[in-house]
Amino acid sequence: MQRPVSSLRLSPSVKVKLVSAGFQFTADLKDLDQSQLSRDAGLSQQEAMEVLQVVRRAGGGDEGGALSSVTALELLQKEEEELGSIVTFSSQLDAALDGGLPVGKTTEICGVPGVGKTQLCLQLAVDVQVPPCFGGVGGQVVYIDTEGSFVLQRVIDIATAAMQHCSLLVEDDEQRVAMETFTVENILSNILLVRCHDYVELLAELNLLPDFLCARPRVRLLVIDSVACPFRWLVDELSQRTRLLNVLAQQLITMATKYNIAVVVTNQMTTRLRGGQSHLVPALGENWGHAPTIRLLLHWEGSRRLATIIKSPCHMDSITQYEITGEGFRDADQSEQPQNKRTRTESYQSNG
Repeated sequence: MQRPVSSLRLSPSVKVKLVSAGFQFTADLKDLDQSQLSRDAGLSQQEAMEVLQVVRRAGGGDEGGALSSVTALELLQKEEEELGSIVTFSSQLDAALDGGLPVGKTTEICGVPGVGKTQLCLQLAVDVQVPPCFGGVGGQVVYIDTEGSFVLQRVIDIATAAMQHCSLLVEDDEQRVAMETFTVENILSNILLVRCHDYVELLAELNLLPDFLCARPRVRLLVIDSVACPFRWLVDELSQRTRLLNVLAQQLITMATKYNIAVVVTNQMTTRLRGGQSHLVPALGENWGHAPTIRLLLHWEGSRRLATIIKSPCHMDSITQYEITGEGFRDADQSEQPQNKRTRTESYQSNG
């Protein structure tokens, strides 16, 4: 297996420079000389020399040399026994997703401003903590806020509603005991908030995250709201942005599978000309669109809010209607559920 640069015995600042320059694995460095590495990664000559020495001691990119394999049956058993899903508190959307957002996979939530992306993220940050005896995963969340949209009072409102909802479902002693710790105070203490102002800070935090996840095995959700915001200043440097986004995508996929967490990122929308007309599509380009396992589009149809699964290898095309209420992300009136689901979904896929 290729060894990631983030695993090397280097200072955090040097790791950030390497990853920011697009060097993800030690194999990317083994053919460079000191001067070239210094120039490409913005390192001093001394730092570049130290990096190359560490890479050579690490074996240039192969770790161990033995093939690491797992059978399909083992993967199935792992998903059934260890992973699970995080409910959204919209029964219609949960049904479309076979129980909720899956742990161990990456999900992108895209949409225009004000449609409810952050509200869904805040809901998930609370819902990941629902005790297993109520059908939850009983985990913690790392919430990376890049836009300053994390509102504490809103989280308190959602947590209060979730706690009250579960209290109405209590039927046995196990659930009564679980409710003693499923409180607003504990919910807030299990949301680990990180504020990032640019892509350098975001990449630095992600480089430190593996060690953090090892120390906190209860973490079952990573939220980045939003992934597009830190990279908006690189709009005129497309090659660098593409390289950095590729690094970011691989990091998120690795963390989702290695640490058994659900990775949820939000993305903004942009316009693309096609056939002489402009269409709204998710930002960050087509290459980034391959990164998430599931792509969920939140959008308006008149005054209705709709959630469309526009990409998933394991879910059928579907559109569900939802509402943002005082209690959080919820089902809309069943009589107003949208029709012609497949046709509408194919339309969004052709535009994206």
